[in-house]
Order: sequence, then structure tokens, then C-alpha cells
Amino acid sequence: MDSDTNYKYLAMKLNRSFLIIYLLAAWSLAGCQKSADRKDLFTPVTAPASPVSDAAPLKGTIKGTMLAGKTYTIGDDVIIDVKDTLIIQEGVTINFTGRYGIGVKGTLISLGTKAKPNYITYPGMVKTDQPGADPTKDPAFAGKWSGIICAPSCKLLVIKWTHIEFAGGAVGNGAVSAISTKSYPIYFQNPAGVFVFEDSWVYGSIDDPIRTLGGKIAMFRNTFEKCGYTGGEALNAKAGTIGDFAYNVCIGIATNGPKFSNAGAATGVPPTNVRVYNNTIINCGFRRSEAGRGGSINFEEGAGGMAYNNLMINCKYGLRVVKAPIADIANLSYGNNYSYADDADLVNQFYPPGYLSQAPVTDIPKPSTFLPAGWKVGDVYNAPALVKANDPMLVNGPVPLPAGYNLKDVVVVGSYNLRLKPGSPCIGKGNTTFSPEALVPLDPKYGATEITPPGKDMGAYQSNGNGNQHN
Repeated sequence: MDSDTNYKYLAMKLNRSFLIIYLLAAWSLAGCQKSADRKDLFTPVTAPASPVSDAAPLKGTIKGTMLAGKTYTIGDDVIIDVKDTLIIQEGVTINFTGRYGIGVKGTLISLGTKAKPNYITYPGMVKTDQPGADPTKDPAFAGKWSGIICAPSCKLLVIKWTHIEFAGGAVGNGAVSAISTKSYPIYFQNPAGVFVFEDSWVYGSIDDPIRTLGGKIAMFRNTFEKCGYTGGEALNAKAGTIGDFAYNVCIGIATNGPKFSNAGAATGVPPTNVRVYNNTIINCGFRRSEAGRGGSINFEEGAGGMAYNNLMINCKYGLRVVKAPIADIANLSYGNNYSYADDADLVNQFYPPGYLSQAPVTDIPKPSTFLPAGWKVGDVYNAPALVKANDPMLVNGPVPLPAGYNLKDVVVVGSYNLRLKPGSPCIGKGNTTFSPEALVPLDPKYGATEITPPGKDMGAYQSNGNGNQHN
């Protein structure tokens, strides 16, 4: 819901004699209030009372409530109409039987919990996550069902504690194709809408697991594993996407963790601007063969934002600020990022040659300890002493790269524990002087449960227990 609609909603409840005073006060405060202060401006979606039957495979229009603990089968495309809402209670499993999708013209809310997460999946798949597995035979890249495909009319998409698996297959000729012929596990395309994705997992995709064409986003504390066959980012945000991407784990992604671009933005829509902080990004970029493509975090084509406190381990490239088409460098800031690599080629890409990526003094390793005198942004450099240096000291992680592994083999969290050991050089080195964008409502069901502020430790896991909660 945009601010004009919010103000109209409140105005109807105010005595007319106070309306002018209220509007003046609201105008003066709008620029500084965060969502926690504006919770009363959000109109919750009324939970539909009608339960969805699990007696037969679902198809066609759907609305109501999927009841806790039940298993539902999707036997064809299903559509949530413009004025309808589908709420998925905790512990629900949704099984697809083919390359069908959920088309969202209205509202979809998945309310899994830590104790009872939801699963949206394709049954019977065996995960082939062992090192050296043949990606051409991997069901993670098979796209067994299409995805959650939102129409431009979708104003609210909320997904909490939900596993989304084996999605991203081609859209068929069914009802979802009228919304989009493009398919991603999650596709959101309303510049005025709200998309909340928190404490959830995406496993496998053919291309991007999540693509946005605008919208206010809050993406906190998620895990992205083995996404993108030969290309794809954990989040590919375009066309006026604004918000926060924080405390996420991105591991084994084909290209980058998150990528930001303003391509396709409509006139009058604010440019893409996302605050990217406290993420752990591991072994990304190795299924994308093009030179200069893939790695960790990417800003390009008119996109701005922030990138702080991110832990990047064995990624093909460090943070990339693209000059053609150029990122919004006037509205882009970054620093306090940590880079580690086991390979000589990778350490020479912490600041990728040919790009506009600065070398902030707050980064680890400290740039002045390995960049040559006279180094300029975009210059080539050689820093062999960095190989295997500056171990971030994970409790149990792929650092250094396990014997017999190739860089492309680390694609899932599995049994790793990506938290920091006491004494880790990542502890206490984060920048906490900025705030999240916090553009979405705070609400346990109909908004963000928590908008986690920047943490003092680098990466997705904080030594005080905050941040990502997945292991």
C-alpha cells in the first residue's frame, strides 16, 4: 500500500476538523519514519475463513486457507484472483505433479514457522549434492514446476519459513501463462507492491530463484542453495526495486548472490536501490562461463544502494560496480566487507579489474596491505600472499576448500555450520552506523516479522545469536 493510500485510509477515521493538522504532521514526518513507526498505516488482509480442501488435486482459481499440517497436491495451474487471498498455515506441504505454477493476481501469504516450516516442492526427487555431481543430471536444475508467478496486480506477497524446491520450469499453456511467459521460483512485478521473504529456503532453479520488477522488498535471513544452471542470481532485482537484502546465505549460485539493475523501470518509479548487508556468500559464480560475470554482489544499470558487512568466501569475483551500463554510483556506498579465497585467480578479483569497485579502507583484508602503490580503481593487480590468508574462522565450513573439491563443488549448506568461532576476525568489524530501508510494514502475518538492523559482526550469523537462524 503506498503512502497516499495510507493517508486516505487514516483520514477517513479522523475528525474533519483535525484533517489539515494531521496531513501537515504526516508530511513532515514521512521522510524519517520507518515501518516500525508506521505499523498503524497498514491495513491487514482479512484472513479468509474458508478452508481449502485437500481431497483432490487443485486446479483453477483458489482462495481461502490451507490448514496447518495438511498436504495439498497441485494438478494444474492455480490462480489467486485479484480480490482473493490464499493463506498457508504452518506445516503445510504443497506437492506439484507437473510444470504448473501458482499465479498470484491477489495476495499470497505463507506462514511457516521455525518449528513447522512449509514446503512447496515436487515429491520424489533425490538431491544430488555430493561433490562432482553431474549438473546435467541434477534435479535441482530441472525445473519440475514453474513457480510463484505474481501479476502486476499482486499488492502483497509474504513468505515466511518456507522451503521452495525444484522450481523455475518453463510456463506451460495454462492459466499462469496469461500472467507471464517467464518463470522463476518467485517472480514479483508490482512496483507499488510489497514483497516479504524471510527465514526461508530456495533450493535449485534453472535461472534466478527470485526476480523482481520493482516493489518494496524485505528479504531477511534466507538461504539460497544451488540456484541457476548456467546463469542466475540469488536475487535479480530490476525496474525500481527498493528495500533490504540482509542476513542471507547464498551458496553455489551460478552467477552472483544478489544483482541490482534499474533496467525496465517505468517512468515515475523510484530507481532500484537496495541495502545489502550482513550476508554470507560462498562459492558463487562457477557455473557462469562468461568472462567478467558472476561472483558475489553486483550493481549495474542505474542501480544504487549500500553493501556493508558481507562475508564473501571463494567467490569468482568480489563486489562488482559496473560501468557499462553504469550503476548509480552517486547513490551507492559500501565498505566493511570481508573477502577470503583459496585460489590465486580469485584473490586478484577481490576488486575486479575493469570495474568501478572502490577499495574501502574498512574492508578485510585491508587494501593497503596488498594493492600496489599507485593502484587505481579498475587496475589489474597480483596478490598471491592472500591465498588462504585471513581465515574467517567458521565453526564448520568449506574454508579452506576441502581436499579433493573443486570451487564449483560447494553448492549447499549440508552439514556445515556457518556461524563464527570465538576469536573470528569477522567479529566486531561490521558497520552499524546506517539503518535498513525498512519500507514494508511490520506485522507477524501480513508484513515483516523483524527488520534486523546491521550487525556488528560480518556475515549472516552474529555472535550474539541474531541474524540467520538456519543452523
